[in-house]
Amino acid sequence: MHPRIEDYALIGDEQTAALIGRDGSVDWLCLPRFDSAACFARLLGDEDNGHWRVAPKDVDGPCTRRSYRPGTLVLDTEWETDEGTVRVTDLMPQRDRAPDLVRIVEGVSGRVTMRSTLRLRFDYGSVMPWVRKVHGHRVAIAGPDSAWLRSQPPVQTWGEDFSTLSEFTVEAGEKVAFVLTWHPSHERRPKLIDPYESLRVSLADWQAWADRCRYDGPHRDAVLRSLITLKALTYAPTGGIVAAPTTSLPEELGGVRNWDYRFCWLRDSTLTLGALLSAGYQEEAEAWRKWLLRAVAGDPADLQIMYGLAGERRLPEFELPWLSGFADSAPVRIGNGAVDQLQLDVYGEVMDSLWLARHAGLATKSHMWALQRTLMEFLETAWRQPDEGLWEVRGGRRHFVHSKVMIWVAADRAVRTLEEDPELPGDLDAWRAMRDEVHREVCEKGYDPARNTFTQSYGSVELDASLLLIPRVGFLPPDDPRVIGTVDAVRAELGHDGFMRRYSAEESPVDGLPGGEGTFLVCSFWLADALHLTGRTKEARELFERLVGLANDVGLLAEEYDPASGRLLGNFPQAFSHIGLVSTALALFGDEGAG
Repeated sequence: MHPRIEDYALIGDEQTAALIGRDGSVDWLCLPRFDSAACFARLLGDEDNGHWRVAPKDVDGPCTRRSYRPGTLVLDTEWETDEGTVRVTDLMPQRDRAPDLVRIVEGVSGRVTMRSTLRLRFDYGSVMPWVRKVHGHRVAIAGPDSAWLRSQPPVQTWGEDFSTLSEFTVEAGEKVAFVLTWHPSHERRPKLIDPYESLRVSLADWQAWADRCRYDGPHRDAVLRSLITLKALTYAPTGGIVAAPTTSLPEELGGVRNWDYRFCWLRDSTLTLGALLSAGYQEEAEAWRKWLLRAVAGDPADLQIMYGLAGERRLPEFELPWLSGFADSAPVRIGNGAVDQLQLDVYGEVMDSLWLARHAGLATKSHMWALQRTLMEFLETAWRQPDEGLWEVRGGRRHFVHSKVMIWVAADRAVRTLEEDPELPGDLDAWRAMRDEVHREVCEKGYDPARNTFTQSYGSVELDASLLLIPRVGFLPPDDPRVIGTVDAVRAELGHDGFMRRYSAEESPVDGLPGGEGTFLVCSFWLADALHLTGRTKEARELFERLVGLANDVGLLAEEYDPASGRLLGNFPQAFSHIGLVSTALALFGDEGAG
């Protein structure tokens, strides 16, 4: 039976990440970066596409229990067997040059025979490497990739069924550590690490980082786990944060809504900055802002909705036909064609992010306001165009209300910046006029007075969960009857068992795709925020409690949730969902939970 999405836990080294199942199998790992080709791709195929399982020899099923060490990304997985109890500790230490995957087996009680099955398959499970033995290590090479496997103390390994196998026995207190190290095949093997020292340093580093968290309110463990997850999804060399470490985990089991999320979205920028700053992580917020400023530099007409880890612009989309997809959900896609879409809301997100950074006390950059002026000069004419909207629909451009609201945000933040600092250059009168015109048009063309609700796009009957953000960004005050009406309408029409869909995919052709999808977790957090803003804090807190309860046993959330099957859906873990959890906790409990 194929594992469920929620069966996985995450480890990583802030440059890439691995997913480990309850059965002790590493089923997904891209090396050396989040967006590199996977060497373990069982997640999207089968065992022949690569995996590495370390577990008791005669146990085929899941572990007895697992958990992260408190305040860290170090994972403990335990099995209780008839022979005794054994623990496997998994981590990816902060790398010096090469990425390492460390798996430490420790006997807890009794005497347990363990089995390691390593099946490396480079290039997303399509390339079987040549494996040989060198100085007691197993070395796998194929094209540009090379991986070294060693154990400490050494245990016997052998090749069988195109895999590298090991069997050994551990008693209480005994330990055996495996280290898998990747490097380019044309380079010499990197310096060997001490796995036990790496564990000690990793625990200390993560716990010191977690101690900086200022939030001390309800559900602190969930908030801290979300912040650790965001840290794990950070590409440390540049400060960029990937939307998820996976590609093509389906939004509908067996469906075609499978996308590559191993890139950095501008849309996440405001919420990410706000969450990091409010929780006490100013250095990470500053690194994210620096990434943002580098990524968006250039002609404002060329602003993209997403970029690569280092700001790369070309992210071509193609399919991998040899992978069957998670739970037979094909196609498996690499790259993301939405990178070429026009989504005007991202201009508002960038302007709002830089406004937030300025007010949070981050150092002002000399070129920052020049960039913002250039963005505004472009928007002065471009804002009248239709676009594909924040959900990256593939059914044609429309005048999406959320996009227009975010254009208003861009103008509003520009105006307020000039009002606060009149010495800055800029056309204050023109931007005020633009702000007023956009506001007037949205209220005239994007609002349905008969139903007392804003709509998904001008003249449409469909609704959209992004409308819940209208009071949050300040477009209208929370007590405006149009806001309250919109919150109630969106909740009624897009709600499913109390959670929120993005829009009505089954009834609307807006996205140009067949099939449906689950409820969208960040939209459900937006509903909690909107309920709180409109005076229904008790309901908001009840919804937040339910949302926190959707996290898996180690506190991770995917992009979506299916109330009918009770399963998580979409790429995992999803940064946007964890940002939503942190932001909503701060909104609901900030006064009592901020240090």
